[in-house]
Amino acid sequence: MFGDPAEVLEYLVAESVRTIDLKTVDLAGRRHHVTLPASHLTEETLLHGVGLDTSSYLGYKRVEAGDMRVVPDLSTGVLDPFHALTTLSFTCDIVEPVSGQAYARDPRGVARRAEQYCAQVVAPGHAVFSPELEFYLFSRAQYHSRMESAGYAVDSTEADWHRAGPDEPDLGHRMPAHGGYHAAPPRDQLSDVRSEMLLAVEAAGVPTHYHHHEVGAPGQVELEVGFGGLLQMADAVLEMKYRIANIAVRAGLSATFMPKPMFGEAGNGMHVHQYVTDGRRSLFYDAGSECVHLSAMGRNWVAGLLSHAAALLALTSPSTNSYRRLVPGYEAPISAFFGLSNRTAAVRVPAYSVNERGHRIEFRPPDATCNPYLCLAAMAMAGLDGVAQGLEPDACGFGPFEQDITLMPAEQRAAIVELPTSLSAALDALEADHDFLLAGDVFTEDLLEAWIALKRAEVAAVNLRPTPHEYALYYDF
Repeated sequence: MFGDPAEVLEYLVAESVRTIDLKTVDLAGRRHHVTLPASHLTEETLLHGVGLDTSSYLGYKRVEAGDMRVVPDLSTGVLDPFHALTTLSFTCDIVEPVSGQAYARDPRGVARRAEQYCAQVVAPGHAVFSPELEFYLFSRAQYHSRMESAGYAVDSTEADWHRAGPDEPDLGHRMPAHGGYHAAPPRDQLSDVRSEMLLAVEAAGVPTHYHHHEVGAPGQVELEVGFGGLLQMADAVLEMKYRIANIAVRAGLSATFMPKPMFGEAGNGMHVHQYVTDGRRSLFYDAGSECVHLSAMGRNWVAGLLSHAAALLALTSPSTNSYRRLVPGYEAPISAFFGLSNRTAAVRVPAYSVNERGHRIEFRPPDATCNPYLCLAAMAMAGLDGVAQGLEPDACGFGPFEQDITLMPAEQRAAIVELPTSLSAALDALEADHDFLLAGDVFTEDLLEAWIALKRAEVAAVNLRPTPHEYALYYDF
């Protein structure tokens, strides 16, 4: 939004801005913020940032060395509509307090380095991304996890199992399980709030596409956005989640991007469309190619993603709950292959975009529990490794396959590499295969070690606790 500090300071006066919100992100991918009076903002602050203690941020420095500076990225400036006072918001980089060098574990720094490295490898092109966010909008959400009890309960007025309260009219128009895809009103009760969300995302400078009801009957929806650079779209994911969650609360709803919030219903993914462009055409397109019109670069990129898919999942699908979604029987990928229009594939080539302008591929395992900076950066590095090595998907056994692989003969299916079925397995794969992430000094060993430690602690915390279903299975043995 802004090119230099002078523009910002002029805008503060012109728009009567009262407060400045500085937004940051921890290693896990959760947003944090601090707010200061607009009258305190100076050119010095805009250029060199504000000192903060980030020792409580997950995955960052410990309390004895937690001092950092957060420096606003002026191009991200946007009015934040969720404050009572007129508030200008900036997404910030985290830098070392004395040297001003980028903090090595700051995820935005990883994304920026990945974008720069990518531009070098595929010059004169650059990679663009479009992450699709699926999420549920519940009318009620409760959960707890204590020593003596644990449980959750959600409700949706759209679901056929919803029971109206005494002051709520019961008008029917409910949806059965898996019956929500592109549902129309009055069964779709969420169209207006989705429109509000889409326009709020657009107001934040994110290129938008459309919204619709998703497969999940109890309030599953999706917002689709356009394409942008790696750092831009990683920023966009956090801004979208922020705006969606706040608009939902205003509407008396609760938004969750949890990959599998309910047993037996569709899960939430974050499918990431991507390609390399020179600004005029997709460098993934080759009209003469017999491999779904993919150019050599496009094929190499696909093979890179699939060759490193097991390790990638530790960064793109990084919660224990992610692997409740990545199971057979749903439109969730469980095997490392690709195909045209095949939604059971880890990499899908959308048939409706097979053209010179926008030929692209879609990596389907990710979900929004990821840190989007690390997720998009890791995908780019895997694709670039495929380009650097000249990998071909057919030679690697990745297809293309155009059939539902669950219906393949057992011997043919056995040749296809299965993806990890747990976060622990994905972390093992990342430990064994991460050299591709270190190219160009994009990721560091220190960051990856911190990430793996953080996620192994989550696995341990889940494994230590009995679940309600274990009570159903074992209590009266």
